[in-house]
Amino acid sequence: MEDELQDILHTEIPITRAMGIRVVQATSQSVTLSAPLQNNRNHKHTAFGGSLYSVAVLSGWGLLYLFLRERGISAHIVIQESRVFYSRPVTDVIIATCSLESAPAHERFLKAFVRNGKARMELSSRILQNGQEAVRFEGKYVIHR
Repeated sequence: MEDELQDILHTEIPITRAMGIRVVQATSQSVTLSAPLQNNRNHKHTAFGGSLYSVAVLSGWGLLYLFLRERGISAHIVIQESRVFYSRPVTDVIIATCSLESAPAHERFLKAFVRNGKARMELSSRILQNGQEAVRFEGKYVIHR
């Protein structure tokens, strides 16, 4: 799944190539992406906030893509709303992980899509630095036909 998601990200969202985003781990339940600091640093030589946001939002996008693909569902995925919390600087490789948590919520999500042709799902991603949370991302993703 890692190679497939890597190809999709680089094809559908070309800036991911310039950012150096790599798929570290990918299943329909959890996605971890990485990006090198060198491609994504700011003037303080820490990770640029926009890059941190991008890697986090894309970990959720990739997770939703694989979740839908596993179920044979083709849909457009967009981010509708988000919040990001930066609690400490990232001074090394950016690693963002997004995982699915509530199975009943997933079933409601899929039923809403079948019924209405669109549905919303909230996902969270985390970026750790030295084992501590540096960034927490919360996003509402929308899928539609």
